[in-house]
Order: sequence, then C-alpha cells, then structure tokens
Amino acid sequence: MHEHVPTPPARVLDVGCGQGVLTTALAVASFEVLGIDPLAPHGNLFRRLKLEDLETTESFDAVVAGRSLHHIRDLGAAVDRIAELLARGGVLVVDEFGWDRLDEPTLDWLYGQRRALAAAGQGEAPASRGELRREWEAEHLGLHGFAVLREAFDARFDERAFQWVPYLYRTLEGVASEVLEQALIDAGAIQALGFRYAGVVRPPRDEVVND
Repeated sequence: MHEHVPTPPARVLDVGCGQGVLTTALAVASFEVLGIDPLAPHGNLFRRLKLEDLETTESFDAVVAGRSLHHIRDLGAAVDRIAELLARGGVLVVDEFGWDRLDEPTLDWLYGQRRALAAAGQGEAPASRGELRREWEAEHLGLHGFAVLREAFDARFDERAFQWVPYLYRTLEGVASEVLEQALIDAGAIQALGFRYAGVVRPPRDEVVND
C-alpha cells in the first residue's frame, strides 16, 4: 500500500507510530514525516500526543496509520480530523485488521496453532475452542471491527485500493508464517483478518457542486 503514498519529499503524518519504525523508515526515504503517539520515542521526528491533540496549521500529503485507528474511541471524529489535516487530494493509507471476522473455520485453525505453540513450550493452549473464542472477544472488547472502520473511511474518502492480507501469524510467534496463512486464505480455508486500504480525501460538497 505504500505505493499510494506520494513520492518524497511529500509530507506524511504517521498516526499511532508506536516505537517509530515506520516514521524512521519514511524519514530515511527522504519524506518529511511526523510520527505521533502518546508513547512515541523522543526526537525531532516525533511528538507524544494523541491525534485529537495535534495542533498545526500545516497540511499533509498523506496520513498513514498502522493498526492504530481501531483503538480510537471516537473514530468518526478521528477520521474527520485526518481529512482536515490532509491537503487537497491527500491520501489516507491504512494497515488494519477486522477482529470481528474470526469465523469458525478460522477459529479452528487458530486453536490448532495455539496448541502447537503450547506443545513447543511457548504459552498455554486454550482448554477448548469455546475458551479461545471467549478469550479473543475479551481481548478485543471495545475495539472497532471491520464494518465500523470501513464505514468511517467510506464516509470521508474515495477508495483507491483495498486488499485483504494475513494477520493472525503476527500473534503466533513464528508457529505460522505469513506465507502459510496467505495460502489458506487463497484456498478459502480461513478468513483474512488483515486489510490494507488507501483512499483520497473527498472534497467538501460545495466544491464538488462548483466543479
């Protein structure tokens, strides 16, 4: 999805930058980048704050968000703020996951992988598939699912790209690979929980009418 970010030296905002890996990579690639996160590293590339607390009169050519928007309580207000921060024609690039897409075949596969992980001495296996389901739902309680995220994006942006991608391998500490998960998704055996989205900010309605 990074191919949808304008070329350097475009100005990029990294929302929920975490430890700053992507922010730093963008800076190395000659982007003018700012990473924001309440726990962001110290340094000129970063500011320790939430999206709603970012005060600036400058606009960005792109906003990137890697698995951060599902945490934001007022998602609509957050996506509105992103749209305000983007320059005309600016792009939102998102790497997210839809935790609510975990269906029974995917749960079965995850249960087997967790059992394999426990057999290798890493963690404890859930006692049953039902326990794993309850654990999964409790872990993601209060987080936005796919439908809510997609609705928020569609209300403010025009889609430029969308792709389902593997996600669960990230949680399995090497027991399952991204390649294996992708193969199972392609075969229709399990659901893809991860997704990547790119959208261009929609101009105000009065501008559309005038055009």
